[in-house]
Amino acid sequence: MLPLRFIDRVKFFVERQFVRGAAFQLLVVALVIGLISLVGGLLVTPLGEPFDGLADAIWWAFLRLTDPGYLGDDSGSWQRFVSTLLTISGYVVFLGALVAILTRWLITLMNDLERGLTPVSLKNHVVVLGWTPLTLPLLSELLGASRRVRRFLERHDARRLNLVVLSEEASAAQVLELRSEPGIGGKARQVILRAGQPIQPDALHRVACLEAAAVIIPSAVHPSSSLVSADVETVKALLSITAQARQSGQALPFVVAEVQDLRKRPVIERAYPGPVEVVAGDATISRLLAQNVFHPGLSAIYNELLTSGVGNELYIRSDDGLVGMTLDSLACQRPRALVLGLLRKGDDGQWQVLLAVATTTEIVAGDRIVMMARSYEDTEPDGRQSPLKPVPRMPAVAPVAVAARQRRVLVLGWSRKVPALLQELDSYPQQQLQVDVVSVVPEAQRVSAVSAYLGTPRRLRCQHLEADYMVEGELRRLRPDGYDTILLLSSDRLSSGEEADARAMVGYLQLEDILAEAGGRPQLILELSDPDNRDLLGVHQAEMLVSPMVLSHVLAQVALRPELRVVLDELFCAGGAEFQFRDPADYPLPASADFRALERVLAHQGELAVGVWRWHATGPQLELNPSRSGYLDLGPGDRLVVLAVTNPVASSAD
Repeated sequence: MLPLRFIDRVKFFVERQFVRGAAFQLLVVALVIGLISLVGGLLVTPLGEPFDGLADAIWWAFLRLTDPGYLGDDSGSWQRFVSTLLTISGYVVFLGALVAILTRWLITLMNDLERGLTPVSLKNHVVVLGWTPLTLPLLSELLGASRRVRRFLERHDARRLNLVVLSEEASAAQVLELRSEPGIGGKARQVILRAGQPIQPDALHRVACLEAAAVIIPSAVHPSSSLVSADVETVKALLSITAQARQSGQALPFVVAEVQDLRKRPVIERAYPGPVEVVAGDATISRLLAQNVFHPGLSAIYNELLTSGVGNELYIRSDDGLVGMTLDSLACQRPRALVLGLLRKGDDGQWQVLLAVATTTEIVAGDRIVMMARSYEDTEPDGRQSPLKPVPRMPAVAPVAVAARQRRVLVLGWSRKVPALLQELDSYPQQQLQVDVVSVVPEAQRVSAVSAYLGTPRRLRCQHLEADYMVEGELRRLRPDGYDTILLLSSDRLSSGEEADARAMVGYLQLEDILAEAGGRPQLILELSDPDNRDLLGVHQAEMLVSPMVLSHVLAQVALRPELRVVLDELFCAGGAEFQFRDPADYPLPASADFRALERVLAHQGELAVGVWRWHATGPQLELNPSRSGYLDLGPGDRLVVLAVTNPVASSAD
């Protein structure tokens, strides 16, 4: 190694000192100014007048260095020459360097403030750990649920809903996204951005996790080849929150955590000893898709119940003032709501979901009542209308039996949800399924993923085909008209949801052309990843599911009302209470029946009337919780929507 020159050593020393920050840089500039002033004073001291001594000469030099206005007061060639040199040095050192250092320091300070590195000083707020495709619709859900949020704030003694989002990089672009998101807009000032990752303890302290009323952890997005999955990050974040609470002696906050792999639920509950609700993202979407396969048209129901906007939602009411009442008397006082059932704590402390039970069931202390209504106000007694007459309903003597049937299902596309979807389809014993999965992903890779998640299917037969459904010739060779159901899945292997949706939508349009020529019309289910793409297809004949909208609604509502999760698990899993469609011809309905008459007829079968699914020229239209007094006017193709307890009949193959 060659020896360094003296000047190089000096440069290295100055460089190491300058990286210490603006304070040291200002100190260096001050020393340079002092040195120049000293040299200038020494140069003019021998002149004598008008200087009384060295100190006076140094002060004269400092004034010329800092203010060029003194230049005209000097006399004599040498004094003017030195004064000119000092003035030029002042422009370079005093003005240039000093202003540059201060400007850079201010810009750095402003950038640090914009990055959100300052810990928030809040309590009883809601924390969202991560900026993911679910974040914007999740915030929109939280800001839009006004009455539920009001009761949430009352329970936590808070005046205003404050939302704190932890993002890897908080930026002005994200603020613009917040203001542009429908449902947020001017409410963006209620959202506070902080920089950091959920797996960093400092970042969790920055968003005041331990003081939050609720912490929501949506799953992050990772490439399929990454060894660090979203579930691993979720577990690490929960461990960090637990460690912070242990060190500070504080109570653990309530957490709603999304996991991609349902099998990780015990790991989540073991990692976090505090109150936690686990929402299985992939399993939730898979359950909805599977039920839609067996009940065509069901997407209209969960798109209304599980997305924000105009329509009905599920509400959970406490037992305040209702203990001792029967479900029938409760329903009579609430003509604009449907009483679906109740939640009751079991001996193990877990909630038992009792839907479509006998109307004579009495409400006991600690129960929660499950209702369907258009607003929270509709779940309260309506003093403007006279109470309804009771409609007695007893449980069915035997749950509704679902006959065995063979189905062919074509899955176009591959994502991490496919193994969970196959497992959910395999959990229906009354069905015999042939599932063909088509993707450009190598067959060996898909078989390995399914085997690791599901093992050997018990009922369905699965075949993996390597083909690109974007190529029309390969799509035609699949003979799509020979299937009962076709699912087009949004891929998670592409860089963005827009690209994945573009591929799915183009495939759907090609599929429509092929089916129009073939004459066959299987059921089409289209999954999208970007909420902005749901209206691009215009009038479409496929059933559509926007995964981020559904999951964000579930996460937001579970955060505001934790008991809602077990209700959703009951409604959208195999067996138990399910939404089903019925043919009106199977019931003794009068010609001019209203919805109240429909309730009475279905009550004799132990079923609960929920609404009507009408078939029009432009496609089906769903009417949930219609007016009790309005006539149904059922036409050809219309179906009744009921809530019934199913009892799958195993096929002979079982």
